[in-house]
Amino acid sequence: MNILIFGPNGSGKGTQGALVKQKYDLAHIESGAIFREHIGGGTELGKQAKAYIDRGDLVPDDITIPMVLETLKTKGAKGWLLDGFPRNMVQAQKLWEALQQADMKLDYVIEILLPRETAKNRIMGRRLCKNDNNHPNNIFIDPIKPNGDKCRVCGGDLSARSDDQDEGAINKRHDIYYDTKEGTLAAAYFYKDLAAQGKTQYIELNGEGSIDSIKDTLLKALV
Repeated sequence: MNILIFGPNGSGKGTQGALVKQKYDLAHIESGAIFREHIGGGTELGKQAKAYIDRGDLVPDDITIPMVLETLKTKGAKGWLLDGFPRNMVQAQKLWEALQQADMKLDYVIEILLPRETAKNRIMGRRLCKNDNNHPNNIFIDPIKPNGDKCRVCGGDLSARSDDQDEGAINKRHDIYYDTKEGTLAAAYFYKDLAAQGKTQYIELNGEGSIDSIKDTLLKALV
């Protein structure tokens, strides 16, 4: 089973992706890890990418797409879930073409829907427990609101990540994601159109639901 997953920062995309990975024994492949693997491993593509990065330039798609494809082939023998790529319409089109040329099927595309303001609040509301960062605490989500400044799970002290409080940076990332003409949502809608043609399957999830309700809906749709 091969899956693409889309969702803005704050939508719970990572949580749902981890649940799908565990359920179906998929390789959960995150875009940043692809670059780290190729550059750290000294592959030819990694060397080319590093040259652009060292100059402060964006890595062109004709290098990025082959890196993605190579990682999907080597890491995803039992199936994969690709997270964080493509980020725009052009990459969506090029990835689809590359998958077709490689005779790799794209079984599902998942989109977690969440209003932009809700997504921003969720990011800014996240709190980290000093005892266990996996303890869920968020001042803007009722079921996991902390007990004042203490972890709702263990009572440990809480803190906020500095980048979670950088509203400008959050807005910049969301500007890219919520762009329906050229950005990440445009990429998602490209695959939605393909699904309407019967070339893949497209699953929309209400990101405002609970983790369990989203999981249940998702797992029922993955057949």
